[in-house]
Amino acid sequence: MSIFSEFREFIARGNVIDLAVGVIIGGAFNKIVDSLVNQVVMPPIGLALGGIDFSKLQFVLKPDDPATAASELVAIQYGAFINTLIQFLIVAWVIFMLVKGVNAMRRAQPAEPEAPTPSEALLTEIRDLLKSRP
Repeated sequence: MSIFSEFREFIARGNVIDLAVGVIIGGAFNKIVDSLVNQVVMPPIGLALGGIDFSKLQFVLKPDDPATAASELVAIQYGAFINTLIQFLIVAWVIFMLVKGVNAMRRAQPAEPEAPTPSEALLTEIRDLLKSRP
């Protein structure tokens, strides 16, 4: 078996394709959650806390010195961390609700009994014939 046919077989498996679709949808969902947090959730929270813009909150360790061109601001940006934490909580909640919904649908569908194998069907037929004998 050549490496290309093995690769084609690997890619054709359902799990790999499902994973690829999940990653693509997850990337798009990340943009939606980012927009939701930064443009919908955080502004009212900032307004309620006195007009604070969380994305700009930081502890300055070394201020920017405009006199030197090479000097840069060094800061711990805890506001951006708060935004990222809220994004994570939203994503985790949505995933939890999706998994909960899928599990509920699986429980709601009764499992269909599997069809007997040919050997089981033959054994059942033999049993029935033996029962019918006097």
